[in-house]
Amino acid sequence: MQAPPTLPRWHRRSRALGLAALAASLLMAFPTAQPAFGDAAEEVPGGGDLGPNVLVFDPSTPDIQGKVDEIFEKQESAQFGSDRYALMFKPGTYDDINAQIGFYTSIAGLGLNPDDTTFNGDVTVDAGWFDGNATQNFWRSAENLALNPVSGTNRWAVSQAAPFRRMHVKGGLNLAPDGYGWASGGYIADSKIDGEVGPYSQQQWYTRDSSIGGWGNGVWNMTFSGVEGAPAQSFPEPPYTTLDSTPVSREKPFLYLDGDDYKVFVPAKRTDARGTTWANGTPEGESIPLDRFYVVKPGATAQTINAAVEQGLHLLFTPGVYHVDEPIEIDRADTVALGLGLATIIPDNGVTAIKVGDVDGVKLAGLLVDAGPVNSETLVEVGPDGASADHAANPTSLQDVFVRIGGAGPGKATTSIVVNSDDTIIDHTWVWRADHGEGVGWETNRADYGVHVKGDDVLATGLFVEHFNKYDVRWSGENGRTIFFQNEKAYDAPDQAAIQNGDIKGYAGYKVDDSVTTHEGWGMGSYCFFNVDPTIRQQHGFQAPVKPGVKFHDLLVVSLGGQGQYEHVINDTGSPTSGTTTVPSQVVSFP
Repeated sequence: MQAPPTLPRWHRRSRALGLAALAASLLMAFPTAQPAFGDAAEEVPGGGDLGPNVLVFDPSTPDIQGKVDEIFEKQESAQFGSDRYALMFKPGTYDDINAQIGFYTSIAGLGLNPDDTTFNGDVTVDAGWFDGNATQNFWRSAENLALNPVSGTNRWAVSQAAPFRRMHVKGGLNLAPDGYGWASGGYIADSKIDGEVGPYSQQQWYTRDSSIGGWGNGVWNMTFSGVEGAPAQSFPEPPYTTLDSTPVSREKPFLYLDGDDYKVFVPAKRTDARGTTWANGTPEGESIPLDRFYVVKPGATAQTINAAVEQGLHLLFTPGVYHVDEPIEIDRADTVALGLGLATIIPDNGVTAIKVGDVDGVKLAGLLVDAGPVNSETLVEVGPDGASADHAANPTSLQDVFVRIGGAGPGKATTSIVVNSDDTIIDHTWVWRADHGEGVGWETNRADYGVHVKGDDVLATGLFVEHFNKYDVRWSGENGRTIFFQNEKAYDAPDQAAIQNGDIKGYAGYKVDDSVTTHEGWGMGSYCFFNVDPTIRQQHGFQAPVKPGVKFHDLLVVSLGGQGQYEHVINDTGSPTSGTTTVPSQVVSFP
C-alpha cells in the first residue's frame, strides 16, 4: 500500500475483550459432532458446528448492534492480531444497523442471493484508528448483502485484501475515509451499486462483472472488466481502462442457508462475463451440503486435513490461525477449500502451506497464508512442476487467497505462489512482503519472488503484489493475461547495489520471460518509494520481450514523494518519473 512519506507506518495492538460468552450464545450447532483432532481418528466426519468465532444472527437476535460493535472495538486496530471473526446474517430484514468492520472480520448474508438479506443501514469501513489514513485497512470482507444506506451512501474505505463481493448497495458507495484521506484499494466483484461509486482519494481500483450507476473519478489506475455502467475507455485522462467483458470468471464459493440446512454454493464458470451472476434470479452453479465438508477448527493437524480430502470431503476452515507441519495436499478434482473470517495458515519448519495437484476445478478461497520464521521454498503451489494437463473446461481458481511475509512476526519464503497448472484463474490476491510491523527488514523477512506463473493460459483478474526483494511477478507460461496489476517495489532496499540485476537497475515489478511469445495485460501500475536510499534508480517497472504477441495496455509507474525514480515504464520505453513529485511518468501502451 501507499502512504505519504510524512505519515508514520505503525500499528496498534487490539484491546482484549471477553467475547467467550457472546460467541457461545450465538454458536450454531449441527447434528454431526466434531471429532477429536489427530492421527488416531480412523474416519473424519463431515459437518459439525462452525466454532465460536462464527456468529450467526437472525432479525430477532437481541442487541445485534451492541454485539457487532463489541467485535469492532476488539478488531478495529488489531492489524497483526490473532483473532478472526465471521459475522453471518440469516435471510431477513435488519433495521438500524451500522456494522463497522475491522481487521480479520468478514460479514456476509446467508441467503442464496444478496437481496435475501437486507440491512436498512450500513456496512462501514473508515480510518479513524489511523488518523484518517486508510492505506492500512487490510484483511476484511463484505459479501452477499443488500444495503439501504442511512445517508444514501455506504462508506467502504479500504486498501488491499478487502474484497466487496455479491453486494447490492441501494444507493451510492464511497471508497474514501471520512475527511478524504489517503486510500490504496481495492476490489469489487459480482456486485450491484445502484448509485454512483465515489473513489475520491483511492489511488487504484479494480471492478469485475458488476453493475454500477456511475463512477466519480480516478487517481492513477481505475480498471473495469464486464461492468455495466462503467466509464468508457479513456486512459490516461481520466485513468480508466475498460474491457467490455471478462474472458473467464467464476465467482467465489460461499456459505448459505437452504431452509435450516447449511450448504456451500459453488458458482459456475462463465466466459465473456458481464454483469452479476444473480441479476436474473438464482445463479448457475452447484450446492454442496455441509456434511460433505470437513469443518476445520484451530488445533486441526495437516494430517487430519489431508485425511479428510483423501476421504472425499471438502474443507471449510472456520475463523482462526492454523499451524501445519506438512503441506495441505489437495489432489482431488473439484475440491473446495473455503476459509471463513480470514482463516490463516502458517507453515512450520519451512514446509509449503498448500499444494494443489494437476487436477480439474479445485477452488481455494478466503484464506490468508502467513509465512513462518523458517524459510519456505514456496507457500502455495498450484500443480506440480511440469504440470501439463488441460483444464480449460474446468480450471482451478484462487479467490481472495492472500499471502503475507513478515508483519505479524518473522517470516521468510523464496517464492510465495507458484502456478504450474494450465488455465488457472487467479481472482483477487494480495501477495505482500511486509513493509511495517514486526519481523521486517531487507534480510529479516527475505522473500525474493511474489508470484511465478509457469502454466499456460493462466488469467489473473485483480493482481496485487508488493515489496519483494527481486521480481514481484514473473511470468514464464504462454498466453498469460492480467487484468489490473498493482505493485510497489520494496521500500527498504539499502542501496543501489542491493537491487542490481546484472546490468539492469533493479528487478521489474512484472517480468515476462524472454521465451514467451504471447502475453497480454491491461491496467497495470508499479510504484516506488525507496525511503532508505532515495537515490536508488529502478530501470523500469515492467520487462517483456518485444514480440508481436506480447501486448500491454495502459501501463504506468509512479515515484511516491520522489523517493527513488523509474527511468522507464517498460523495457526502455517511457519517460523517467519526476523524482521530486508524486506523479506518474509518461504512460504507455506496448509495443
